[in-house]
Amino acid sequence: MSDPNAGRKISNRYELIEAIGQGSMGRVYLASDSLLGGVPVAVKFLSQTLLNEDMRKRFLREAMTCAQLGQKSMHVVRVTDYGVNEDDIPFYVMEYLKGESIGRIIRTEPLPVPRFLELLRQILLGLKTAHTGILVKGEIVPIIHRDIKPSNVLVTSDPSMGELVKILDFGIAKLLQADSEQTSTFMGTLAYASPEQMEGRELDGRTDIYSLGVMMYQMLSGMLPVRPTNNTFGSWYKVHRLAQPKPFARLEIGLQVPRALEDIIMACLAKQRQDRPKTIDRIIEAIAPIDDCFGSGSQVSQRTGTGLSSGLSHLPLPVASSEQEQPSVAQPPSAESFYLQQSWPPEMPLAQIVFPRLLSRCEEKIPTLWAMMPLAEIDKRIRNTRYNNFMCTMTPHPMVLWLTALYHKVEGPRWLPCYLDLKIEASQRLLWTLADAQIYRILFFTREAPHQCRYVRLLNVAAGQRKLFKEWTTTARNFPSIGSPQESKALLKRELEENLKPRILMNLEAMHSDAKPGLDTFLDF
Repeated sequence: MSDPNAGRKISNRYELIEAIGQGSMGRVYLASDSLLGGVPVAVKFLSQTLLNEDMRKRFLREAMTCAQLGQKSMHVVRVTDYGVNEDDIPFYVMEYLKGESIGRIIRTEPLPVPRFLELLRQILLGLKTAHTGILVKGEIVPIIHRDIKPSNVLVTSDPSMGELVKILDFGIAKLLQADSEQTSTFMGTLAYASPEQMEGRELDGRTDIYSLGVMMYQMLSGMLPVRPTNNTFGSWYKVHRLAQPKPFARLEIGLQVPRALEDIIMACLAKQRQDRPKTIDRIIEAIAPIDDCFGSGSQVSQRTGTGLSSGLSHLPLPVASSEQEQPSVAQPPSAESFYLQQSWPPEMPLAQIVFPRLLSRCEEKIPTLWAMMPLAEIDKRIRNTRYNNFMCTMTPHPMVLWLTALYHKVEGPRWLPCYLDLKIEASQRLLWTLADAQIYRILFFTREAPHQCRYVRLLNVAAGQRKLFKEWTTTARNFPSIGSPQESKALLKRELEENLKPRILMNLEAMHSDAKPGLDTFLDF
């Protein structure tokens, strides 16, 4: 049966195309914004079954909440307009997001720990913005979501940041105003609701932290931490209040999760809210050293479905590693000495430059970046957060920008860009090897004589990146060059300065907006 709303135009601006989803308060449509030349948007209507004054106010509040939060955080869906159609049904307009919910992503298999950390950091940043609050009548009012679950978190592609997380559906969010009326009616999703939420008690941000704990457990294991004997309110309340989640190692799938990470998740799942982390900041602080153990902290984005075109293709999963080095990413002595014994190539200038190099060791091909800096700069930057990003253009000449950033919240960023000419066999081989290796190392050489390799640091390359590396390489072999490598390099440099650097910097500054004292502080709730 065809949708009667398809083809309708509202506010003389938004032409409805098709229904694309159902939220807690109404239906969502894909629409075309004729005022902006047909830009796709999403339009959410309040359900006709909820057309009473109380629900109209709640719907308006959801629009207002998302409008403010979306301006403050890239990790909350952004609302751009609000109105009422000719049938007196309220609607609001939000950015159209193509992607998959975390619920759909983990339906086939759980997430590996590195990708879990990538997505979790973004969820935390979005929730932190909500809990910090929005401006209501001149007063900052904290927001709790009250329905955090995998289906309400979307993973979408971003042109320059890659895999980007957006928190959706603030339809039952609560503004924590001092004089606000607390409801004794349960609102939420049974499988993810905190015990106090099910009891109808006064809530704070720790109810979202409990729901997040349920979701984190499920993201890593594919299973809910507690399951009732039947799907009734009473059965769910009993397990949320009394049942203890199994440790990951005792699950039938034999899951291996770092102990520190499991401790964080179990703390979020504490039955009494006073036993949970007090704030989202505590969780952000606690996962920082775990990020570093994997050499890949918060990845704000992975563009997994990008096809190649003759224009710019952005590939990120920017890889960020936090500042404290951990033994798990250190190389075995023999491997470490292999890198430290490398000599600066005589054909390269003794200057502050960076270039890629494919090394051979025991028949293994190893992708590396070589960077020369003054010794004082190396010592200052060696424990910085590390972050990477890639861009490709096929025209006028196939070329890849390989960007590594070193960031400190006081010193700011140090950019290490290099370029791969994809018409050169050596560059094709290096990019292909990087796809298979999953990691690369930065070798830091001193500007001062004898120009030794002082330190080696490792960065992770995510699966979506590795797939696109091979696509880029294969395409470039048969793609005609219609200009010079210098023209493509200039194009990539312009994109880097005008778009990529500002977006990466915004993300890094968000990651470092608070001090990160480490796990010991987290465990002292």
